[in-house]
Amino acid sequence: MSITTRTGALGREESFARDARVEYRLVRNSVVRDVRTGRREKVDVCDAHPELMRAAKNVGKPTGESCPICDSNETVEVTYVFGAGLPAGGTCPATAAELARLRGREDPVTCYAVEVCPGCGWHHLARRYPAGRNPTRPRRRRQP
Repeated sequence: MSITTRTGALGREESFARDARVEYRLVRNSVVRDVRTGRREKVDVCDAHPELMRAAKNVGKPTGESCPICDSNETVEVTYVFGAGLPAGGTCPATAAELARLRGREDPVTCYAVEVCPGCGWHHLARRYPAGRNPTRPRRRRQP
């Protein structure tokens, strides 16, 4: 992510790059706590889309953690990648090599890692992060 500020002391725009990785662990813990205390029903949080369930069963990477909702299945992580030149609905890499190739693209991409329980259908966005060889590269502006 690139942030451009007003014109600096040298008469040009100043640009600051920063890591835009976002973790959603606190939100996840809050949802799990709500289910355990009865503030939310399991059916309200175990509602993964059929395509997400298919991806979880076929290309999900095991996390080594049991599902916090049903405690009987191991959760898996499914990553979706969005960016220029990719399908409008993003792409779900099937292998680690394919994910590495997408992360190594010249153009910036955004990756979304989703934690999924293939058994009960619980799912939660684990993190979002930029990738590509130059994820902080500003987009080109059209010249008038």
